[in-house]
Amino acid sequence: MDMTMTKTKNNYGRFLLLWAGEFVSSIGGGLTSFGLGLYIYNLTGSATHMSLLTLLGFLPGLLLKVPAGVLADRYDRRLLMMIGDGLSGLGVLFILICMLQGNCALWQVYLGTTISSVFSALLEPAYTATITDLLTKEQYSKANGLVSMAGSSRYIFSPIIAGFLLAVSGIKLILVIDICTFFLTVIAAAIVRRGIKNNAPVEKEPFFKSMKEGWAAVTAKKGLVVLVIASSLICLFMGVFQVLGEPFVMSFSDSKTLGIVETSAASGMLVTSILLGIKGIRKNFVTALWAGLAVSGIGMAMFGVFENPVIICAFGFLFFAALPFANNSLDYLVRTNIPDELQGRAWGFLGFISQLGYVAAYSLCGVTADTVGKATGGGVGMGSSITIFVSGICLVIVSLIMSRIKKIRELEN
Repeated sequence: MDMTMTKTKNNYGRFLLLWAGEFVSSIGGGLTSFGLGLYIYNLTGSATHMSLLTLLGFLPGLLLKVPAGVLADRYDRRLLMMIGDGLSGLGVLFILICMLQGNCALWQVYLGTTISSVFSALLEPAYTATITDLLTKEQYSKANGLVSMAGSSRYIFSPIIAGFLLAVSGIKLILVIDICTFFLTVIAAAIVRRGIKNNAPVEKEPFFKSMKEGWAAVTAKKGLVVLVIASSLICLFMGVFQVLGEPFVMSFSDSKTLGIVETSAASGMLVTSILLGIKGIRKNFVTALWAGLAVSGIGMAMFGVFENPVIICAFGFLFFAALPFANNSLDYLVRTNIPDELQGRAWGFLGFISQLGYVAAYSLCGVTADTVGKATGGGVGMGSSITIFVSGICLVIVSLIMSRIKKIRELEN
């Protein structure tokens, strides 16, 4: 008992330092994502090209999640975080150099985004597993509330900051700021690394054997398998909203309004993330999971119905406000059903499988929106609106089905 209390007191401060670094990094990444998205849209006027940019920023990291998860269990997790965070800045630096030399071509933006994504793949499994290293089971829910808030900062703070910077300067300044944030996150990881034990085993088992053990940890319980499959569907519908929200708003407004809409809507996640960071969820995790997703689906569907900035801000707020309850519950159900020594490789598999839904969304939703827009005669705005609405309804349906699956409920026990 005494050892647990000491660990709790000491390590939560280290977690907060690590979290602060990722919070800043998320804002910097959000600035670049917003700026490059508008850069592509202004060049092409196409939802397809915007979704391709999102796909290239996501797919390399996804494909490398599983081996990165194995590395997180074989080597120093904090060192991997430093390497991943530091080198991912190379892609942003490449884009900046191209822009300083003249007009940056589409393929250069795509290449730089891909490079950044490749190195970022080292970060996520190591970061997720490090939280398990630092904290006790009782702290997971509170910590996940803060992690959700850090992740949401790219949607809350970045759009309005980027909108202002684009108005007074340009995208080059945004890229410079993002590059600077990488240094802060590396320093935070280095400080935390000095204070906790290296997780790397003295004798390292074969790489593919480690990977096999990670897969076994994921498939050991049927409820986990069902939860991961459902998560993939959830990511599919949420990915549609993530990509098409911007061209939908831009179809009847400007970049300044878009920044205000994104920040206002995403502030819903900030409110509930702070609440969960203070209180956490103590019971009924499965109920919080499916109810949070159902409310998010309703917010998403109604977001695509109106062209009034005030109304879509309200429904966007609802969408984001419900997400932390679902994310918090999902994290708890998974984390408490996987042994600590297998966390890195297991999260690698979990992330890979569940986020395949994002790949499908990023690959198809842009083409779908453009096609529907042409068929209805309403352009990319109408196509995005219809696609977002249908995806929101589908998310509600999936959440209601999840509420009836017994194997998922058994994970809470």
